[in-house]
Amino acid sequence: MKTHLSVNLNKVALVRNTRHLGIPSVTRAATLCLQAGAAGITVHPRPDARHIRAQDVIDLGELLQAWPDREYNIEGNPFHNLMDCVRDLRQRGLPVHQVTFVPDSEGQFTSDHGWSFPQDAARLKPLIDEAHALGLRVSLFMDADPTAMAAAKAVGADRIELYTEPYAAAWGTQDQDAQLARFAAAAQAALDAGLGVNAGHDLNRDNLNAFVRTVPGVAEVSIGHALITDALELGYEATIKAYLACLAP
Repeated sequence: MKTHLSVNLNKVALVRNTRHLGIPSVTRAATLCLQAGAAGITVHPRPDARHIRAQDVIDLGELLQAWPDREYNIEGNPFHNLMDCVRDLRQRGLPVHQVTFVPDSEGQFTSDHGWSFPQDAARLKPLIDEAHALGLRVSLFMDADPTAMAAAKAVGADRIELYTEPYAAAWGTQDQDAQLARFAAAAQAALDAGLGVNAGHDLNRDNLNAFVRTVPGVAEVSIGHALITDALELGYEATIKAYLACLAP
């Protein structure tokens, strides 16, 4: 199956926020990525607004009105500001297609673990139901644990996003093949449970192709840090094309 590329623009906003000049432009970056063939845009607005801000979420929603064949994925902790963002987009009639629920703390440096079941099931269920009522696909950020996938499906998730940092950290080491096998098993368990499979965190041009060739059914990868770093050297168009080549069958 084809794996879609969603570009996370948080790092563009992080650089912009170091000054008061409005550059680099998050919407300009999104436009260049979409023009180059990216299938979607991802943002992760955090409560401290250290990168993506509430206005960015709106501006990107307005931009994506002109790209009806692309997707807008908003990720974050649904117990913080995520649901406020998507409710606002819906009230404005702006597009948003997927929410990815991530269990990060308010001041967390970066996402570093997935949801736990059955511990998180009861509090996630009402928010998953609300997201569905808003017409959104729900993906849950999950560790590569095959035994948890049926529970993620039971609570109402449509997809899971595999937290891929352990695989990325093992790349080029003697643990690489074992991590690939672990992620392949988790993805297969998700597919068997009736879930779609996304993936993200520290995927890059070196490790991406092996991942999508080995791990079954990956519908979407969300990539930010490595992709934006590459774009600083290669430019957005060349970078997007390089990542799409990594995703080619």
